[in-house]
Amino acid sequence: MTVERASTAAGADPAGAVREVDALVIGAGQAGLSAAYHLRRRGFAPHTGFVVLDADDAPGGAWAHRSPSLTMATVHGFHDLPDFELPATDPAVQARIAVPGYFAAYEARHALPVLRPVRVLAVRERPDGRADGGPDGRLLVETDAGRWATRALLNATGTWTRPFLPRYPGRFAGRQLHYADYRGPAGFAGQRVVVVGGGASAVQVLSEVGAVAETVWVTRTPPVVHQGPFTEEFGREVVARVDERVRAGLPVRSVVSVTGLGPSVAYRRAEELGVLHRRPMFDRLTEHGIAWGEQELAVDAIIWATGFRAELTHLAPLGLRTAGGGIRMDGTEVADDPRIHLLGYGPSASTVGANRAGRAAVNEVVRLLGAPAQPAAV
Repeated sequence: MTVERASTAAGADPAGAVREVDALVIGAGQAGLSAAYHLRRRGFAPHTGFVVLDADDAPGGAWAHRSPSLTMATVHGFHDLPDFELPATDPAVQARIAVPGYFAAYEARHALPVLRPVRVLAVRERPDGRADGGPDGRLLVETDAGRWATRALLNATGTWTRPFLPRYPGRFAGRQLHYADYRGPAGFAGQRVVVVGGGASAVQVLSEVGAVAETVWVTRTPPVVHQGPFTEEFGREVVARVDERVRAGLPVRSVVSVTGLGPSVAYRRAEELGVLHRRPMFDRLTEHGIAWGEQELAVDAIIWATGFRAELTHLAPLGLRTAGGGIRMDGTEVADDPRIHLLGYGPSASTVGANRAGRAAVNEVVRLLGAPAQPAAV
């Protein structure tokens, strides 16, 4: 596949001519590629009808940045993109190699107009040039490689670039890192390592580091383990609970707070190692470790598996957030602005949810803009 570089496709001058499209996708991860596929399928022409802007140098989205210790055998669920199955893959292959390779093949197979690397700086209303400076109905997308004006925006920027680090009193002199920077257990052999967090990422770290080091698992609340299979009915219940919050404009809750921990390969391995003995969250950091009241524990390292937040800072000029701190949603659509869809946000924050969100969002875009006059062959 030939990668179309932003410098030639968009022009390197951010103040240059504005390119016009009907729909623009930000992000080429699972949700962005799903949306791009459905836009192409519904007749939007590549480059002139729609375009995908991706900040990374190569295909893969967040998967390209995952730890080399995460293999396809230990991936916590993955669903194929529409109309192209993930080829049979050796379970021992690193996920950061297998999935980006699959995404690259998908982009090539469907001739998707992905431009990279393009970093979106801000999205705002485009003024119509009148003296009063009023908007003209299009959104202006400002990037480090040029500007686009679009009638509809499908935001699929995910969360990987916004790791969440909670603040605790005190200062720890040892090694600290977020899960986003975790690269496997080798550097922790023989140490005492604190793992903070109650989700699947924390369990993965425990299942790996626990084999070479002493681990201490701490969480704010006791972890809830989901007993039984993740059925379609249970999935619908989870989606409904998350959807209720985002419809009210409240901040998105973590997935594990709704689903609980499931019986994954990593969970079973952690059980076998005997490392799933949770302790309550510490009160503060100390120079040599952590402390609960007067009880201090010396440790060598702290791994914060404390999740991520949605990367939406580029949308700040649009003023979408409510007083409650979230964005009021109606499905994938921003309730207060039907031109904007957030994919991978709220109920669609999973690989299967991202696929469905891509299709649903494009259906709404067609309803808003109308179907293109000339269908574009896929």
